[in-house]
Amino acid sequence: MNGDTRGPTDFGHHYDERSPVGERYGGGQLHMWYWYDDEDPASLPEAVERVSDRVAQALGARSGERVLDAGCGTGGLALRLARATGARVTGVTISRYEVRRARERARLEPGGSKTDFLLGDFAELPFENGSFDAVVALESLQNASDLDRVLAEFHRVLRPGGRLTFADLSRESDTEPTRLAHFMSSLELRRLPSMGEWLEALLRAGFAVEEHTQCGPRVYGRKNRYLRASIARRGELADEFSEDDLARYADKHRGFFAARRDQVGYVIVSARRP
Repeated sequence: MNGDTRGPTDFGHHYDERSPVGERYGGGQLHMWYWYDDEDPASLPEAVERVSDRVAQALGARSGERVLDAGCGTGGLALRLARATGARVTGVTISRYEVRRARERARLEPGGSKTDFLLGDFAELPFENGSFDAVVALESLQNASDLDRVLAEFHRVLRPGGRLTFADLSRESDTEPTRLAHFMSSLELRRLPSMGEWLEALLRAGFAVEEHTQCGPRVYGRKNRYLRASIARRGELADEFSEDDLARYADKHRGFFAARRDQVGYVIVSARRP
C-alpha cells in the first residue's frame, strides 16, 4: 500500500517495544478506553475493561466453544473470556514479547488452563477449516497488511454459523488530513477505514453483518480524559519502569493526540459466517 513494505516481523517489533509499558498502563490490557463523560471517575484500567466487556458481550462466547483471539496482545481478553465463559481460547500474536507474557500470565491467572498462545501471523493461520466457533480481534485488524486476506482466513477457520466480533478505530472525517496522518503514523497504521469500509470488507469476505456500533465519542472523543488518567497512572508505574522507559513510550505516542476528536471513531462489529 503506497509503497509500504512492512511485514509481520516489523509489526512484531513495534509491539515488542510498546507492549511492556502499554500493558501496565491499561491494567493488563493493550487497547482503548471508554468513559461516559469527562468527569467519569473510572481509572484508566477500569475504562479499558469497559471496552473488553463490550467486546466480550458482543462475541457471546459460551462454555465449551473454541474461540480464536486474533492479535491477542498479552492475553488479557483471552484470559477474561476463558475465566468468565468456560470457552477454550487460542490467542495468536506476532510479538515475541506478547506471546511470552501471555503464557506467563496463563500459568498464574484464573482461566489460564483453558488458553493457548501462539506466535504467528493471522493472515496465515495454522488451523484446519472450521476449527473455531468464534473469532475476536481487538484492535488488531488495523495493522493487517492485507485486510481481505485476513478476513478470508477468519472465514475459513470458522465453522458454518461461527461468529466474528472485532473492535477497531475508524475514520470519521477527511478534513484536516495532516492531523489524521500524524495520528496514523504514531500508531503505524496502514489504513483507517470508515465504518462503511469496515462493513464492506466483511461482506467481500463472505460474512453476514449482524450488529455494528460507533463508540467514538466515548473512546477517542475522551482523549483529554485519557491524558489526565495516564498522568496519574504514570506515577503508579514509576517503581516498575525507569523514567527513560516511560518517556520513550510517551514520545512514541505523541502524535496519537494530533487528530481532532471528531476525526477518529471506534467501531465494534459482529458478523457471522453463513
